[in-house]
Amino acid sequence: MKISRRIMMAAATVALMAAASPAYADLKMGVAAEPYAPFTSKDASGVWVGWEVDFMNALCAEIGEKCTIEEVAWDGIIPALTSKKFDAIMSSMSVTDERKKTISFSDIYYNSAAVIIGPKSDDKDFSPEHLSGKNIGVQVSTTHSRYLDKYYAPKGGVIKTYATQDEANNDLAAGRLDYVMADGVALDAFLTSEQGAACCEQKGAVPLDVEILGAGVGFGIRQEDTELLAKVNAGIKAMADKGLFAPITTQWKLDGKVVTPPNL
Repeated sequence: MKISRRIMMAAATVALMAAASPAYADLKMGVAAEPYAPFTSKDASGVWVGWEVDFMNALCAEIGEKCTIEEVAWDGIIPALTSKKFDAIMSSMSVTDERKKTISFSDIYYNSAAVIIGPKSDDKDFSPEHLSGKNIGVQVSTTHSRYLDKYYAPKGGVIKTYATQDEANNDLAAGRLDYVMADGVALDAFLTSEQGAACCEQKGAVPLDVEILGAGVGFGIRQEDTELLAKVNAGIKAMADKGLFAPITTQWKLDGKVVTPPNL
C-alpha cells in the first residue's frame, strides 16, 4: 500500500507540474535574410546574432514559446507573413498606418533616429534643397525610401533604391552615391567599420515625420492572430517591468542610441 501510495503521489505531482508549465510550441519569426547589424545578422559560423535576436530569445522565454528564425527577402516579408510562411515579423519594421492596412503590430519595442550619411567633408547641409541633383541611396520598401520620395525627390534629389542596406553602403563607399539614408544605429555599424570609417560620416538626423517613419519598431502579426498579438504584448510589458531591455542594450553598446520600454 505504501508503494502504491507513493506511485500515485508521484504521478499526481508530475501531472500538476505539467499543468503548471507553459506549453512550448514552435513560433516562427520572419527576419530579412540580408544582414542588418547590430540588430540581425549572421556570425562567422552562420548563427543569427544581434540586439533583436537576443530580445527575441528573452521574449520567447518570457511567453513560454520556442522560437525559430525564418529568412525571407525584405521586400517580400509582409506577403510571406500573410501567406503564413511564419508567425510574426521581427526585422526592425517600423509601425506605420500604411502597413497597418495589411497587418497588425505589437507594442513598440525600440525606436531610433533616421539619418543621412555621406562622404567626409566640411559640408554638413543635408537639406532637400541642398541635395538637389545628388544621388541618394536607400533600401527598397522601407520607411526611409518613402521619406526620400516625399521630401527629397520633389526638390531634385535622385533616389536610388537597393535590395539591401549593404549594397547601398558599398556604393556610397565606392563613390557611386553621394548620400545614403537609413536607421542611424544600422549606419553606425557601417561608419565604424574599416570601409565606412575611411570614407564617410553622419550628416545628421532628418526631421521626424511620424506618418512616414512611424513611432518605433514592433512585431508584425497577421490581423486575425489576436491571441498571439496579446501574448507578445504581454511579453514586451513583462520584459519592461523586469528591466530586461537594459542588459541587452548595454551588451550591444546601444545605450543612448535606441529607446526601449518603458521610456518609449
